[in-house]
Amino acid sequence: MKMVIFQARTWLSRRFSSVSSHPLRVCVVGSGPAGFYTAEKMLKAHQGAQVDIIDRLPTPFGLVRSGVAPDHPETKIVVNQFSRAAQHERCSFFGNVTLGSSLSLAELRELYHVVVLAYGAESDRVLGIPGEDLIGIHSAREFVWWYNGHPDCKNLDLELKNTDTAVILGQGNVALDVARILLRPATELATTDIASHALAALEESSIRKVYLVGRRGPVQAACTAKELREVLGIKDLYIQIREADLLKTSKDEEEIKNNRIQRRVYELLSKAATTGHSYPRSGQRELHFVFFRKPDIFLDSDEGRGHVSGVHFEKTVLKDVGGGKRVAVGTGQFDDLQCGMVLKSIGYKSVPVVGLPFDHQKGVVPNIRGRVLHNTSEDPTLLEEGLYVCGWLKRGPTGIIATNLYCAEETVASILEDLDKGVLATKSISPKPGREGLLHLLDNRNVRVVPFNAWEKIDSTERRVGSLKNKPREKLATWEELLKAATE
Repeated sequence: MKMVIFQARTWLSRRFSSVSSHPLRVCVVGSGPAGFYTAEKMLKAHQGAQVDIIDRLPTPFGLVRSGVAPDHPETKIVVNQFSRAAQHERCSFFGNVTLGSSLSLAELRELYHVVVLAYGAESDRVLGIPGEDLIGIHSAREFVWWYNGHPDCKNLDLELKNTDTAVILGQGNVALDVARILLRPATELATTDIASHALAALEESSIRKVYLVGRRGPVQAACTAKELREVLGIKDLYIQIREADLLKTSKDEEEIKNNRIQRRVYELLSKAATTGHSYPRSGQRELHFVFFRKPDIFLDSDEGRGHVSGVHFEKTVLKDVGGGKRVAVGTGQFDDLQCGMVLKSIGYKSVPVVGLPFDHQKGVVPNIRGRVLHNTSEDPTLLEEGLYVCGWLKRGPTGIIATNLYCAEETVASILEDLDKGVLATKSISPKPGREGLLHLLDNRNVRVVPFNAWEKIDSTERRVGSLKNKPREKLATWEELLKAATE
């Protein structure tokens, strides 16, 4: 990995000058971290590049805006860097433009020399078990979008007042974010940029117990120490971890020995299990960590009204599958956990568009260092000329915001290498319509484009209204509100 990053930076350290008087037209689809890092690296590395960023939302910044928890403002500071890229004289942002409906991938490739797909993962993995469509079961992504003011999820029908217990499937950082938002006092969230509809609902929430359930053990918990420490530190919260689950095997010891993050997470869980009271006080909020369980069936309520009333879990053990890897397998023993809401934090899934090669099993676009392959055969001679990927579409939904920086460096290095070797020579020396052609096509189709200066109007409105409520911003959470503010 270090060698790949070094090679990428070697390419990016060179100031690439085009052999043509025509600008290199580059379009980046998606304005999250992967998209903006790609644009930024491309602008720095190629003085003849004109970079356009399109996004289906009227707002830029992707998961920095709609995925980062409202009580993590320090993580959002990166938008300042992205804004500088968007304001670069050779860069433009066009929001409210959807690949697949506003225009096709084939049309985009005709307009630009280079197209980089960085639109992330906007769907969810499914478990494929009975009862998954019951009322009260949602994905963690939907819940996160709901409290972050994403316009697709403002009207999410959550059962916050009709139950006191929520089950979260998964123990990664997103699962911990969701648990923290459910359990933190609403008064502490009131001064964040949480969406107002979410704050109002959380203020009236009846949920007092949250169960974080994982297939594997505490040694294999997929969260980071920072996120875990934060949820364990919630004021006046009862933490319950069964000490039997904390018993380590020799293989667990080996895992911890070789992984500092896993060791720290295990230490934090062990400490939480042995401190605090044996039982919760009356009315106290509770967080229960449950290990070695996998969902088998979602239970319907006794009334048969199609509402989830619990989860039927199978107990698991870890089994060696070779190569030092262990997976959770069922034991044939079962137990039930009653609840009125389930949030599945089991992974995001990317969605393909027409004309895009896609590996449905892995959930990624087949690629070699960002170069899109014609199919999933991984034959390096079958490349889609001028088509690249970055971010979750390229590597799967893993990593933190900064991971996309290295990912973008590698993809841009591949683009420059292809230009240097003449792979894109026929495209780089001939004119392409680029930005002008894009705007002409969208205008003919009556697509209302939201440029970056219109986003700045949205931003200004949100900040102004937020300041009146002692919040950094009050997010506009409907398409109508966003588009209206963009023209004011």
